[in-house]
Amino acid sequence: MGGAWRLFALSRQEGHLFPWVPVCLATGIGLYFGLRVEPPVWALAALGLAGAVGLVLARFAHGWLRIGLTALALVTAGTALAGARAHLVAGPVLDFRHYGPVEGRVVGIDRSASDAVRLTLDRVRLDRVAPSETPRRVRVSLHGAQRWLDPAPGQTVILTGHLSGPAGPAEPGGFDFQRHAWFLGLGAVGYTRTPALLLELPDGALVVFAARRALAARVQDLLPGQTGAVAAAILTGDRSAVARGTQEDLRAANLAHLLAISGLHMGLLAGVVFGGLRFALALWPAAALRAPAKKIAAAIALVAAAGYLVLSGGNVATERAFVMVAVALGAVLCDRRALSLRGVALAALVVLVLRPEALLGPGFQMSFAATTALVAAFGVLRDAGLQARWPAWTRGPVSLVVSSAVAGAATAPVAMAHFNMVSHYGLVANLLAVPLMGTVVMPAGVAGLALMPLGLGWIGFGVMGAGLEAILRIAEEVAGLPGAVGHVPAPPATVLPLMAAGGLVCLLWRGAGRLAGLVPVGVAVALWAGAERPMVLISDTGRLVGVLSDAGRALSREWGEGFVAGIWLENDGAPVPQERAAARWNPSGMPVQTDGGRIFHVRGKRETAAFGGCDQGDIVVTDARRADWSCAVICGASLRRSGAVALFREGSGLRRVGVRDRTGDRLWSAWPQNTAYGAERSRFDADTELCAVLEEARLSPGMIRQATGR
Repeated sequence: MGGAWRLFALSRQEGHLFPWVPVCLATGIGLYFGLRVEPPVWALAALGLAGAVGLVLARFAHGWLRIGLTALALVTAGTALAGARAHLVAGPVLDFRHYGPVEGRVVGIDRSASDAVRLTLDRVRLDRVAPSETPRRVRVSLHGAQRWLDPAPGQTVILTGHLSGPAGPAEPGGFDFQRHAWFLGLGAVGYTRTPALLLELPDGALVVFAARRALAARVQDLLPGQTGAVAAAILTGDRSAVARGTQEDLRAANLAHLLAISGLHMGLLAGVVFGGLRFALALWPAAALRAPAKKIAAAIALVAAAGYLVLSGGNVATERAFVMVAVALGAVLCDRRALSLRGVALAALVVLVLRPEALLGPGFQMSFAATTALVAAFGVLRDAGLQARWPAWTRGPVSLVVSSAVAGAATAPVAMAHFNMVSHYGLVANLLAVPLMGTVVMPAGVAGLALMPLGLGWIGFGVMGAGLEAILRIAEEVAGLPGAVGHVPAPPATVLPLMAAGGLVCLLWRGAGRLAGLVPVGVAVALWAGAERPMVLISDTGRLVGVLSDAGRALSREWGEGFVAGIWLENDGAPVPQERAAARWNPSGMPVQTDGGRIFHVRGKRETAAFGGCDQGDIVVTDARRADWSCAVICGASLRRSGAVALFREGSGLRRVGVRDRTGDRLWSAWPQNTAYGAERSRFDADTELCAVLEEARLSPGMIRQATGR
């Protein structure tokens, strides 16, 4: 017992506990987002006060008591912080389908998953919707002919669009777009198939956004095609011109991180400015001998990084990258080690305090997983003196291989969990592309920006374009290799937290006790390997049903609900075109699952009227408003209450789980949110009573013999 206790002795951790501060804060944030019921404001205030009192009391304690009080106070404060942020960004959310005129000011331009131009609007006005119930921001995809409008920052536009509140997860435990949209301030999303028109010219208020779009346009004038689009994305964060095919190639080659302005870009830009200025000052004898050239270069590089942050729009990923760079450059100004676990922890702490919701995003998780692993790995190599033993000419290539392998290993579980895919040749692609990004693309881009006021920006951008063409060719070739991309099923919700906890113990704990971190990692791997996919999935509209068979998931529709269908198939780890999955929905070819009832999908009034009925033990899924058959019915009204539904095997029967069973009743998912539409709410309540809604936790044994209903 004594030997085991010494593995966790406090003396080994002295001076190394600060990196655990953001870990404790993140634990509290995670607890808030994991709640099923929204805590009242007074409870959040009490938790915040308790956290502050705990931190004060910890100053008067010693040893493990002090550590325990501090950790508990930080966890409590994290919960209160996340709750405060959720209430701070609260705004009206559309809880009905709106079709009609939409007016608003353009504050964002990007591309949707279907490769359509998408506008984010504020100062929104909706026909027949009171200002107090109108969302502060909406996002609209522009389909159809849109040649009458060239979107620009600050324009006031008008269009006839379909809007609705942000949708919940496509399946229980899936990505919660409602929560994501809540923190983005989006109260409605939708599309238009009619032309969007200019109502008023830009008012000149969005100076930074306009400058970013102007710079992106200038870069694309100098570098046509996808090379210019990627260059604009790297320099300004504007990815609206990057084609879907280009993004897919980069993703398949594990090079998609080159598009996002993150630690790599911010670090390279700051490094180029810092190194160039320090070299220039060294050439000036008076400055080299009398001035602190290193600190001057660091200060100017910090200003350049701040300008890059502002120019790029300051999204979460770029903010995170800037904090990391600011910590490193600040360490240079203070004569401290530029890269350490304490610096990484400070950056994480700043990001979590400013945007607690970032904890749930893949950007935050992948960035800090890679950075923490890299700093820890190179710290071990430095302390062991291994780097000093390498021949000078090998240090650069070896460091590149080690950093790519370590970062890839650290981020692979996160990428697999969020995107259900793994790039088998990602290491090779990064070894080829990242040196080009660091030695050609970013230095040339910085030079191009510096030369633009002189009208000579084409010199730098020309070199930048050559480097980017090579990177895009690498992505295309790697993505085209046989077996370049593998797919994995979605993991249970506990997998990533367990992996994160185990990885942090392995990296942050001092001494042999760090090996204890392998236990939660092993448990997470076992849970993932044994993950069960739902036998049946039903969309929240009742317009799509998916049944798992030996051949894969069979879908009840060849088209429509394409976004939901894609998510289901990706989470199965077997993405195929929706048409191919729909071909499996064939009564004669569908393999028999059990000897019990059937599942029917009946759509629309005509199919409902023509439906011949069902037997006891069958299930009918319908989007009709009235369904009074003798068998169990899951209809649109009940699905609106429960969200998408999954049916899992359990013993000899099936267990029903709705999205609401997992998400609970939170600020971003409360139904209904708009109190002005009581009549519509009453109609849905009445429809729910008319449906023979399946409410029991366990379903009759021997369900799902065949998939039919056409």
